[in-house]
Parts: sequence; C-alpha cells; structure tokens
Amino acid sequence: MRWFFAGLLLTIFSLALAAEGLLIPEHNPRPIYPRALYRAGIDGEVRVSFIVKADGSVSAISIVHSDHPDLAGAVKEAVTQWRFKPWSVDEGRPAEQPVLAPMLFRLDLHQPIHINQWLKTVKCRVINDGLTHTPEYAWVDAQVFDYTRAYVSNVIHTSQLADEQRLAIIAKMNRRVPLIVRGCRENPMRRYMSFLPAEVRELL
Repeated sequence: MRWFFAGLLLTIFSLALAAEGLLIPEHNPRPIYPRALYRAGIDGEVRVSFIVKADGSVSAISIVHSDHPDLAGAVKEAVTQWRFKPWSVDEGRPAEQPVLAPMLFRLDLHQPIHINQWLKTVKCRVINDGLTHTPEYAWVDAQVFDYTRAYVSNVIHTSQLADEQRLAIIAKMNRRVPLIVRGCRENPMRRYMSFLPAEVRELL
C-alpha cells in the first residue's frame, strides 16, 4: 500500500567505519511506518545498535532510544532482515563491526513546498476522482489527507503549535474524513478546504 513509505525518511549514519572501511548494504528493507502512527501524525526518532558480522549478517540488535514503542518495533523488524556485503577477515578487517544507526520517521517531507496553496484551491471533484474506487475504511489514507497531515506536521514550527495541539488537530480531521468525503461527493464544485475543521483551515 502506498502509505507504507510515503512518510518515511530513513537516514543511517555511522555505517562508514574509519579504520575498517565501508559496510556495503545488500538487502536493507525500510522499516514500515506503523499505520496508526502515520494516520495520527505521530513521528519520531529511533536509534538502533547492532553488530555486522564478516558474513554480512546482523546480530545483537538493540534499541538504544525510541520516541514511540511501535516505531522501535518497526525498526527492529526491518533491521533483523538486513544483510551487508561479506568481507574477508584475512584482509585485516575485524570479524564484527558495531553500528549505531538513527532512523527518522516523518510524514511526507517530499511534498511540493507550496502544497498548502493547492490544498486551499483544489475542488472536491478532484478529490472525488481520486476516491472513485476507494473503500470507505481507506478514505483516511487518501493522498489529499496525507498532504494535509504532512503540512500541519512539517511546516508549522513547534514554537507556533505544540505537539499536543498538532496531534489533536490531526485527530479531529481524521474523525471528520467520512463527512468531508461525503460532502465533496454532494458538492463537487466546492473547495475541499471548506469541509476541513476550522483549525486546519487556519493553518493552511
């Protein structure tokens, strides 16, 4: 499903280990952003440590820090599957190499910079076309709602909007999704924005 990777920014540092050379990834699936957290607008960082063995396998996976237990679970499940290019210990490299990797979960940071301008002007008929064959339970995962959540999460600085307020606003919008979609279907020429909660409209 599209939403799995839409909002995940994965960064891995410390894979280049000075004296020992580079660890070369061969199979490194991304952690899956937990659906409930993504919908709720909950992001965060996870720092994971592990050992890479000379045969390329990974062991001793440990979560050093996590902003949310579900993010930690997603990271651990992914890192368990990781494999790196094997190396020869005879070449002077160690049999094991420790790694500390921070991973950031963020709602879609790759949306157009002025997405709020589109959100403010897009007509309901465009939203309707995109949801033609989408079942009701999946409406909340539609791109337009992804964009709206991401804008509220990424553009509004924490000094302007506390995390508790931001999450409450996103939760309110998520609860209103069925009403928004039905309203758009009944009024295809109205702007999508007109059906959003007042708090969201003010932020756009």
